[in-house]
Amino acid sequence: MDYQGFFSQHLDRLRAEGRYRVFAELERIVGAFPRARLHRQGLAPRDVTVWCSNDYLAMGQHPVVIEAMREVIDAQGSGAGGTRNISGTNRLHAALERELAALHGKDAALVFTSGYVANETTLQTLGAMLPRCEIYSDAFNHASMIAGIRHSGATRHIFRHNDIAHLEALLAAADPATPKIVAFESVYSMDGDVSPIGGICDVARRHGALTYLDEVHAVGMYGANGAGVAERDGVLDKVDIVQGTLAKAFGVIGGYIAASAAIVDFVRSCGSGFIFTTSLPPAIAAAALASVRHVRSRPELRVRHQERAATLKRKLVAANLPSMPSETHIVPVLVGDAALCKQASDLLLDRHDIYVQPINYPTVPRGTERLRLTPTPLHGDDEMDRLVAALQDVWRRLGLGQRAAAE
Repeated sequence: MDYQGFFSQHLDRLRAEGRYRVFAELERIVGAFPRARLHRQGLAPRDVTVWCSNDYLAMGQHPVVIEAMREVIDAQGSGAGGTRNISGTNRLHAALERELAALHGKDAALVFTSGYVANETTLQTLGAMLPRCEIYSDAFNHASMIAGIRHSGATRHIFRHNDIAHLEALLAAADPATPKIVAFESVYSMDGDVSPIGGICDVARRHGALTYLDEVHAVGMYGANGAGVAERDGVLDKVDIVQGTLAKAFGVIGGYIAASAAIVDFVRSCGSGFIFTTSLPPAIAAAALASVRHVRSRPELRVRHQERAATLKRKLVAANLPSMPSETHIVPVLVGDAALCKQASDLLLDRHDIYVQPINYPTVPRGTERLRLTPTPLHGDDEMDRLVAALQDVWRRLGLGQRAAAE
């Protein structure tokens, strides 16, 4: 087989469809967020405004977080020195896990190297080891959840997105004695819609199923303490396993689960994605711990964040740009074509020094390609006005036309 030819032809198809991923090489500037410096080969660096960062609260550059990381680097060095089982459990890992457990009102927590690994490892471990386990997965679940479910070998059932009645019908048809897990998200990151957490948990409980809730795009940003949508909606006690990230609202890196002591210990003892992975550097754990504590104690951050998102949505609607309906801080703008979406992103960057990454298939369904905007507490009104004017210019240049907000 011509291996190189196969790879090249596939990449050529991605380019022809406008789906080839081009990474913007950015240099973040402490104290200047949401500005960053763009580097391109052969060109002088220039400053751009970032409108698609997952550093939702700008904690990645907060002095509290930076100082915590710096102090531990000076005191302990860089790496953790091994897996959690072999010399790699630092007192800061333990402190972080206690803080996360308290955040979610659970007995215990377990930290992983990423949210992806947390999802894949936990769902794979539970699905594989619970005898004859069946997993019921929302149709819009993240790729990491899908991977964990598939690798578990458990029987899979897909229920229509946020459709409680469909989930109930599927569970009602199952053997009541069979172990079951209902896996879903709180905030779905490409559309910005929210799941009916309480209703899903009630259905799961009636049918003897564990609930597994991914709050990656909600922790830090919703609820009185930033525990997520389940806390905001008063249903956190109904959720058996919460999965979250340290890489978005908390601005560092890593993932975690929080649950009962027995569930957490079971995954700790049996999950290969946890057991055989070198643990997070102590400085990362320290930075995450400082960030979680800071965000928990400052609800005004969440108030400001929601106000900024609502303001941007109003400005887009007033400009007759096709902002898609969203209940959350995620603000998608519909383009509907992969090639045009890439062109729109390029024009925003080249003409207006605005960086927004195009979101194309398979991340979203074909025909729903979009620009996904994520306003933060540090995006001011002037920056929003510049963004709206730039989008209007790009829409005219590409012949997209201005249209009312998408139904």
